[in-house]
Amino acid sequence: MKKGFVSCLLIGFFFVISVIFSGNALAGTASLDAWKPAFDPSGAKYKSIISCVGHPAIKGVYAGFEFRDLLWERTNGRIYIDFKPLSVLGGEVEVMNQLQMGAIQGMGISSVASTNLGPRFGLVNLPFLINSFEKMEKFVNSGQLFDHYMMAMDHVGITGLDFTGYGNYGWATVSPVKTIEDAKKIRFRIAEASVNQMLYTRWGINPVVMPWPDVPVALKQKVITGLDHTPMVCSISKKFEVAKYYTRVNYAQGLYIWVFNKAWLNSLPEDLRNTFEDVVHEVCANVRKQTEMQENTEIANAKAAGVEFFELSEEDLNELRNKGDMVHEKYAEQINKIHKGDTYKPENFLKEVQDYLGYRQ
Repeated sequence: MKKGFVSCLLIGFFFVISVIFSGNALAGTASLDAWKPAFDPSGAKYKSIISCVGHPAIKGVYAGFEFRDLLWERTNGRIYIDFKPLSVLGGEVEVMNQLQMGAIQGMGISSVASTNLGPRFGLVNLPFLINSFEKMEKFVNSGQLFDHYMMAMDHVGITGLDFTGYGNYGWATVSPVKTIEDAKKIRFRIAEASVNQMLYTRWGINPVVMPWPDVPVALKQKVITGLDHTPMVCSISKKFEVAKYYTRVNYAQGLYIWVFNKAWLNSLPEDLRNTFEDVVHEVCANVRKQTEMQENTEIANAKAAGVEFFELSEEDLNELRNKGDMVHEKYAEQINKIHKGDTYKPENFLKEVQDYLGYRQ
């Protein structure tokens, strides 16, 4: 009882501090000056705001600026994307609500948070299903399977077009984690996503659900002692300055899924919409090719800075896989649900993807 009371006090203290810090972060938009466009966008007939919580040093996030510049060029200045990364507009759940209401026109939403409006998007969060760069690209090129996946939010007025990545998920921690038993001693921050909550419960590991903008203060105050995230993100966002150990689990690929307000997209003239979609697909394909190299570079940078990397034993990995099977089964109904507007109506979408990617074979 006493331990629970202390935890509540810590979380309450953290909440107050995080509000102060997040307010300062939202005010500090000057950090975006380095990515200002090399053109004057004031004459654009069509304008849109696109958001992302990530840092543009991550190639999968910088894609937003590439959309902006290439679209400006391809449309001769008819359409301008005002891209706002770095959580300038708030956390992902908050921004997703803005997108659905039409207050903004698009966002690069992380795959872990996307399930709040599109449970089908949770497919890529399922453990050990799409857990390598090769499997990710194979899925993108799967035709109707990928197209059906990208319809996950269509029923709530949001159109998915494509995705970029940010690497393989594992554990950044303040103390070494070499076994599952070590992991059970860590308070892991996880995203606001039901798939991840379910997965960590099955694994018997302690999760703390928290918006990404709140993480820096929580990590420094040791409200959390670990992160469920990728080495690339932990390196670029300086999380390795506090969490100096990383366990390479590689159970899923982190994605930024580029989604747009359907009504706004449909309001564009046909030629502009076609160009818009072509640019998003072209940029995403190019960026995905660069992501694996960036992950390797950031791991090397982290090691050079003194971060220690560990691998779980095959026995522990098998335990995570076996317990993860239960999450596949539990979440299958939501992933397989057919919505109005779906043109492909498989009887068991998850099973088709599992078979296509050779899951557990």
